[in-house]
Amino acid sequence: MPRKPIIAANWKMHKGPADAAAFIEEFENLIGGSSSVEIVLSPTFVTLPAAKAALANSETTQLAAQNCHFEDKGAFTGEISIGMLQEIGVDYVIIGHSERRTLFGEDDAMINAKAKALHAAGVKPIVCIGETLEERESGQLESVLRRQLEVGLKELSADKMPATVIAYEPVWAIGTGKTASPADAQQAHAFVRKVLGELFGEEVAAQIRIQYGGSVKPANTAELMAQPDIDGALVGGASLEPGSFSEICKNAG
Repeated sequence: MPRKPIIAANWKMHKGPADAAAFIEEFENLIGGSSSVEIVLSPTFVTLPAAKAALANSETTQLAAQNCHFEDKGAFTGEISIGMLQEIGVDYVIIGHSERRTLFGEDDAMINAKAKALHAAGVKPIVCIGETLEERESGQLESVLRRQLEVGLKELSADKMPATVIAYEPVWAIGTGKTASPADAQQAHAFVRKVLGELFGEEVAAQIRIQYGGSVKPANTAELMAQPDIDGALVGGASLEPGSFSEICKNAG
Protein backbone atom coordinates (compact mmCIF):
# COMPACT_ATOMS: atom_id res chain seq x y z
CA MET A 1 0.00 0.00 0.00
CA PRO A 2 1.24 3.53 -0.71
CA ARG A 3 2.23 5.52 2.34
CA LYS A 4 -0.16 8.42 3.01
CA PRO A 5 1.81 11.67 3.46
CA ILE A 6 1.75 13.10 6.98
CA ILE A 7 2.23 16.84 7.52
CA ALA A 8 2.75 17.87 11.14
CA ALA A 9 2.91 21.40 12.56
CA ASN A 10 5.33 21.82 15.46
CA TRP A 11 4.30 25.11 17.04
CA LYS A 12 7.05 24.93 19.67
CA MET A 13 6.56 27.64 22.34
CA HIS A 14 4.00 29.62 20.33
CA LYS A 15 0.20 30.01 20.50
CA GLY A 16 -1.82 29.94 23.67
CA PRO A 17 -5.37 28.53 23.74
CA ALA A 18 -7.08 31.59 22.18
CA ASP A 19 -4.56 31.88 19.34
CA ALA A 20 -4.81 28.16 18.64
CA ALA A 21 -8.60 28.21 18.46
CA ALA A 22 -8.50 31.13 16.00
CA PHE A 23 -5.84 29.36 13.91
CA ILE A 24 -7.81 26.12 13.74
CA GLU A 25 -11.03 27.84 12.68
CA GLU A 26 -9.28 29.61 9.80
CA PHE A 27 -7.16 26.61 8.84
CA GLU A 28 -10.08 24.18 8.73
CA ASN A 29 -11.98 26.58 6.45
CA LEU A 30 -8.97 26.79 4.12
CA ILE A 31 -8.53 23.02 4.00
CA GLY A 32 -12.22 22.61 3.31
CA GLY A 33 -12.95 19.47 5.28
CA SER A 34 -10.92 17.05 3.17
CA SER A 35 -7.29 16.39 2.46
CA SER A 36 -5.17 13.81 0.66
CA VAL A 37 -2.61 14.03 3.46
CA GLU A 38 -2.77 13.28 7.18
CA ILE A 39 -2.53 16.55 9.11
CA VAL A 40 -1.26 16.86 12.68
CA LEU A 41 -1.07 19.95 14.91
CA SER A 42 1.32 20.00 17.85
CA PRO A 43 0.62 22.85 20.30
CA THR A 44 2.12 23.49 23.73
CA PHE A 45 0.86 21.40 26.65
CA VAL A 46 -1.41 24.16 27.98
CA THR A 47 -2.97 24.64 24.55
CA LEU A 48 -3.77 20.98 23.88
CA PRO A 49 -7.26 20.95 25.51
CA ALA A 50 -8.38 24.07 23.61
CA ALA A 51 -6.99 22.66 20.37
CA LYS A 52 -8.78 19.35 20.94
CA ALA A 53 -12.06 21.19 21.49
CA ALA A 54 -11.56 23.31 18.37
CA LEU A 55 -10.87 20.16 16.33
CA ALA A 56 -14.00 18.36 17.59
CA ASN A 57 -15.67 18.43 14.16
CA SER A 58 -12.54 18.15 12.03
CA GLU A 59 -12.35 15.27 9.57
CA THR A 60 -8.76 15.99 8.58
CA THR A 61 -6.66 17.10 11.53
CA GLN A 62 -5.21 15.18 14.45
CA LEU A 63 -3.41 16.31 17.60
CA ALA A 64 0.12 15.75 18.87
CA ALA A 65 1.99 16.70 22.01
CA GLN A 66 5.53 18.05 21.72
CA ASN A 67 7.01 15.76 24.38
CA CYS A 68 6.17 13.34 27.18
CA HIS A 69 7.74 11.58 30.16
CA PHE A 70 8.32 7.84 30.04
CA GLU A 71 7.04 7.14 33.57
CA ASP A 72 3.34 6.82 34.42
CA LYS A 73 3.59 9.15 37.44
CA GLY A 74 6.04 10.30 40.08
CA ALA A 75 8.18 13.13 41.41
CA PHE A 76 9.02 14.68 38.04
CA THR A 77 8.25 18.38 38.44
CA GLY A 78 7.21 20.04 35.21
CA GLU A 79 6.72 16.78 33.29
CA ILE A 80 3.62 15.31 31.60
CA SER A 81 2.79 11.60 31.48
CA ILE A 82 1.46 9.73 28.47
CA GLY A 83 -1.70 8.86 30.41
CA MET A 84 -2.42 12.56 30.96
CA LEU A 85 -1.98 13.20 27.24
CA GLN A 86 -4.31 10.32 26.45
CA GLU A 87 -6.98 11.92 28.66
CA ILE A 88 -6.78 15.05 26.51
CA GLY A 89 -7.04 12.91 23.39
CA VAL A 90 -3.69 13.24 21.63
CA ASP A 91 -2.99 10.96 18.68
CA TYR A 92 0.79 11.46 18.42
CA VAL A 93 3.71 12.59 20.56
CA ILE A 94 6.90 14.14 19.15
CA ILE A 95 10.04 12.79 20.82
CA GLY A 96 13.74 13.36 20.23
CA HIS A 97 13.48 16.80 18.63
CA SER A 98 16.93 18.36 18.27
CA GLU A 99 15.92 21.17 20.62
CA ARG A 100 15.13 18.58 23.30
CA ARG A 101 18.48 16.91 22.63
CA THR A 102 20.64 20.03 22.59
CA LEU A 103 18.86 22.37 25.02
CA PHE A 104 17.60 19.82 27.54
CA GLY A 105 20.21 17.09 27.32
CA GLU A 106 17.98 14.26 26.11
CA ASP A 107 20.00 11.35 24.72
CA ASP A 108 19.12 8.35 22.58
CA ALA A 109 18.52 6.14 25.62
CA MET A 110 15.93 8.56 27.04
CA ILE A 111 14.24 8.83 23.65
CA ASN A 112 14.13 5.04 23.51
CA ALA A 113 12.45 4.92 26.94
CA LYS A 114 9.81 7.35 25.67
CA ALA A 115 9.30 5.41 22.44
CA LYS A 116 8.79 2.14 24.35
CA ALA A 117 6.34 3.81 26.77
CA LEU A 118 4.35 5.31 23.87
CA HIS A 119 4.20 1.96 22.07
CA ALA A 120 3.03 0.27 25.28
CA ALA A 121 0.28 2.89 25.71
CA GLY A 122 -0.85 2.71 22.09
CA VAL A 123 0.10 6.31 21.29
CA LYS A 124 1.91 6.94 18.00
CA PRO A 125 5.41 8.42 18.29
CA ILE A 126 7.02 10.88 15.89
CA VAL A 127 10.70 10.13 16.46
CA CYS A 128 13.06 12.93 15.39
CA ILE A 129 16.57 12.24 14.18
CA GLY A 130 19.17 14.38 12.40
CA GLU A 131 22.77 15.49 12.17
CA THR A 132 24.49 18.80 12.90
CA LEU A 133 26.36 20.69 10.19
CA GLU A 134 29.67 19.68 11.76
CA GLU A 135 28.67 16.01 11.71
CA ARG A 136 27.56 16.23 8.07
CA GLU A 137 30.71 18.03 6.91
CA SER A 138 32.95 15.55 8.74
CA GLY A 139 31.33 12.58 7.01
CA GLN A 140 29.38 11.34 10.05
CA LEU A 141 25.86 11.65 8.57
CA GLU A 142 25.23 7.91 8.27
CA SER A 143 26.88 6.93 11.54
CA VAL A 144 24.87 9.55 13.46
CA LEU A 145 21.56 8.53 11.89
CA ARG A 146 22.31 4.83 12.39
CA ARG A 147 23.11 5.37 16.10
CA GLN A 148 19.98 7.44 16.66
CA LEU A 149 17.82 4.75 15.03
CA GLU A 150 19.49 1.71 16.58
CA VAL A 151 19.47 3.11 20.12
CA GLY A 152 16.29 5.19 19.89
CA LEU A 153 14.21 2.29 18.51
CA LYS A 154 15.88 -0.49 20.51
CA GLU A 155 13.57 -3.31 21.65
CA LEU A 156 10.51 -1.92 19.83
CA SER A 157 8.34 -4.61 18.28
CA ALA A 158 8.24 -4.73 14.48
CA ASP A 159 4.45 -5.10 14.40
CA LYS A 160 4.01 -1.64 15.99
CA MET A 161 6.57 0.14 13.83
CA PRO A 162 4.19 1.00 10.94
CA ALA A 163 2.35 3.30 13.41
CA THR A 164 5.64 5.05 14.21
CA VAL A 165 6.69 8.11 12.19
CA ILE A 166 10.36 8.99 11.75
CA ALA A 167 11.15 12.68 11.24
CA TYR A 168 14.53 13.34 9.63
CA GLU A 169 15.53 16.89 10.50
CA PRO A 170 19.07 18.02 9.68
CA VAL A 171 19.81 20.26 12.67
CA TRP A 172 21.55 22.84 10.47
CA ALA A 173 18.30 23.39 8.52
CA ILE A 174 15.92 23.94 11.45
CA GLY A 175 14.80 27.56 11.65
CA THR A 176 17.76 28.76 9.57
CA GLY A 177 16.07 29.17 6.20
CA LYS A 178 18.47 26.56 4.81
CA THR A 179 16.90 23.43 3.35
CA ALA A 180 18.57 20.23 2.26
CA SER A 181 18.22 19.88 -1.50
CA PRO A 182 15.54 17.36 -2.50
CA ALA A 183 18.34 15.03 -3.66
CA ASP A 184 20.24 15.34 -0.36
CA ALA A 185 17.05 14.85 1.64
CA GLN A 186 16.13 11.79 -0.43
CA GLN A 187 19.59 10.31 0.07
CA ALA A 188 19.25 10.63 3.85
CA HIS A 189 15.68 9.26 3.81
CA ALA A 190 16.74 6.28 1.70
CA PHE A 191 19.52 5.53 4.18
CA VAL A 192 17.06 5.78 7.09
CA ARG A 193 14.71 3.32 5.36
CA LYS A 194 17.65 0.97 4.71
CA VAL A 195 18.54 0.95 8.43
CA LEU A 196 14.88 0.45 9.35
CA GLY A 197 14.88 -2.54 7.03
CA GLU A 198 17.90 -3.98 8.82
CA LEU A 199 16.22 -3.47 12.20
CA PHE A 200 12.64 -4.54 11.44
CA GLY A 201 12.65 -6.17 7.99
CA GLU A 202 12.17 -4.62 4.57
CA GLU A 203 8.41 -5.23 4.51
CA VAL A 204 7.93 -3.25 7.73
CA ALA A 205 10.39 -0.54 6.65
CA ALA A 206 8.39 -0.03 3.47
CA GLN A 207 5.34 0.87 5.57
CA ILE A 208 7.04 3.37 7.91
CA ARG A 209 6.53 7.01 7.03
CA ILE A 210 9.61 9.24 7.11
CA GLN A 211 9.05 13.00 7.29
CA TYR A 212 11.48 15.71 6.31
CA GLY A 213 11.88 18.72 8.59
CA GLY A 214 14.00 21.85 8.26
CA SER A 215 12.74 25.14 6.80
CA VAL A 216 9.86 23.52 4.92
CA LYS A 217 7.66 26.12 3.22
CA PRO A 218 4.94 26.19 0.53
CA ALA A 219 7.46 26.82 -2.26
CA ASN A 220 9.60 23.72 -1.63
CA THR A 221 6.98 21.25 -0.39
CA ALA A 222 5.94 19.66 -3.69
CA GLU A 223 9.52 19.02 -4.83
CA LEU A 224 10.46 17.46 -1.48
CA MET A 225 7.32 15.30 -1.41
CA ALA A 226 8.04 14.07 -4.94
CA GLN A 227 11.05 12.14 -3.66
CA PRO A 228 10.30 8.40 -3.29
CA ASP A 229 11.27 8.06 0.39
CA ILE A 230 9.93 11.39 1.71
CA ASP A 231 6.47 10.81 3.17
CA GLY A 232 5.64 14.15 4.71
CA ALA A 233 7.02 17.07 6.65
CA LEU A 234 7.48 18.26 10.21
CA VAL A 235 6.96 22.00 9.84
CA GLY A 236 8.11 24.69 12.26
CA GLY A 237 7.88 28.40 11.49
CA ALA A 238 5.81 28.02 8.33
CA SER A 239 3.10 26.22 10.33
CA LEU A 240 2.31 29.25 12.48
CA GLU A 241 0.15 30.95 9.82
CA PRO A 242 -3.02 29.17 8.62
CA GLY A 243 -2.52 30.26 5.01
CA SER A 244 1.08 29.09 4.85
CA PHE A 245 0.40 25.76 6.54
CA SER A 246 -2.68 25.04 4.44
CA GLU A 247 -0.64 25.64 1.27
CA ILE A 248 2.00 23.19 2.50
CA CYS A 249 -0.69 20.57 3.15
CA LYS A 250 -2.24 21.11 -0.30
CA ASN A 251 1.12 21.06 -2.08
CA ALA A 252 2.10 17.87 -0.27
CA GLY A 253 -0.94 16.12 -1.70
